[in-house]
Amino acid sequence: METLDKFDIAILNELQSDGRLSNAELSARVGLSAAPCWRRVRTLEESGFIKGYRAEIDRHKIGLGVLAFVRLDADRNTGDATSTMEEAIRKLPEIIACHYISGTGTFELQVVAQDLDSFSRFALKSLLNLPNVKDMHTSFSLGEVKASSALPLDHLAAGKRN
Repeated sequence: METLDKFDIAILNELQSDGRLSNAELSARVGLSAAPCWRRVRTLEESGFIKGYRAEIDRHKIGLGVLAFVRLDADRNTGDATSTMEEAIRKLPEIIACHYISGTGTFELQVVAQDLDSFSRFALKSLLNLPNVKDMHTSFSLGEVKASSALPLDHLAAGKRN
């Protein structure tokens, strides 16, 4: 892992909290002048620490009231079959996250839908018809306790302390 100093870590923390900060506001918050702050942000972007910027949309406000956790079991876990399944999963916008998992199952999906009826139609039409699907197990979110895309960064600064 590339080395990040306290200013890089502070920039990452601030941008995770508010990706729309102006460079002037960001530089004031992290204790740098504007030009060095801007250069550091560009370096963090170019080196892949910052992958992009996006708006966080409230799924309830846009009518996506159902969040389902779906475990898909594959019929075969060969390289080609898994790649084909991954490709098909990437094409479905209702699947907002997908992880290849250990233990029971092959993939763990997060799927959004308007309601249970629309989820049921999507599951029958799309999920069960994905290539190589042997079985599907679904759990529904009854309420979010914590939903954040912000990553913890304290471990980066811990290595700098004496």
